[in-house]
Amino acid sequence: MIQGCTAVAAVDSRSQIIVAAQAHGSGSEQNVLLPVVQSISGLRTDQTLVTADAGYHSEANLKSLYELGVPALIADGLMRRRDERFANQAKYKAKPDPLYDKSASAKPSKGKFTPADFSYDPTVGTCICPAGKKLYSTGSHCTTKGRAHHNFQGAKRDCVPCTLREQCLRYPERAPTRQVAFFEKDARSPHQFTERMKVAIDSTRGRALYGERMATVEPVFGNLRHNKRLDRFTLRTRSKVNVQWNLYCLVHNIEKLAHHGYSR
Repeated sequence: MIQGCTAVAAVDSRSQIIVAAQAHGSGSEQNVLLPVVQSISGLRTDQTLVTADAGYHSEANLKSLYELGVPALIADGLMRRRDERFANQAKYKAKPDPLYDKSASAKPSKGKFTPADFSYDPTVGTCICPAGKKLYSTGSHCTTKGRAHHNFQGAKRDCVPCTLREQCLRYPERAPTRQVAFFEKDARSPHQFTERMKVAIDSTRGRALYGERMATVEPVFGNLRHNKRLDRFTLRTRSKVNVQWNLYCLVHNIEKLAHHGYSR
């Protein structure tokens, strides 16, 4: 267990000047978005657009930004999957070095049955497994993250002796029966602000504007962590950590102002 703080910085996209810096004793970035946005209320104009990565995304944050009238593009965890430009990104991921990676290689897993392999009739509310056995309903009005679904579970008399256990269950040695859920299609999500943000950030203009975020803020953190060697805080209590974080951010800003001719 390592005691730590979350360091947040709001950066100007034109000059990479840090306009707000705060350290919080929370491991969640969702809780620190609004305090930072509110701290720069005097600097924002009608042309200001707030961008943040998926760590700051939540329905509550999006609702608050909407009520405050703050234009923003906040990514969600599935944004990259919806972007066809990243369809082949897996082939560019770094592969482990075979000379130094001593971890056991994962065995190729057999293809497991998915809900698509089950015969589900939403009209009468029945479900038949790949072995031809009928599952019983465990709930027809369940919700997960706002999405309604119908749950089914197999009977022990059918699942325990079944010859397809290895292909049906993730842990056949521990789980006695299979459970499966079918989500309602075209159901309106109760997370209206999340859905609205998806439409905005998936648009051509939204992707272009959000794409500027990485070139704006990531070099700033790279400078602080690599060049300034701030890879961890050396003080305790939030007030002291906040002072240390703001001091490093101040040094970053001084260099930016000096190197780009602002001092003249």
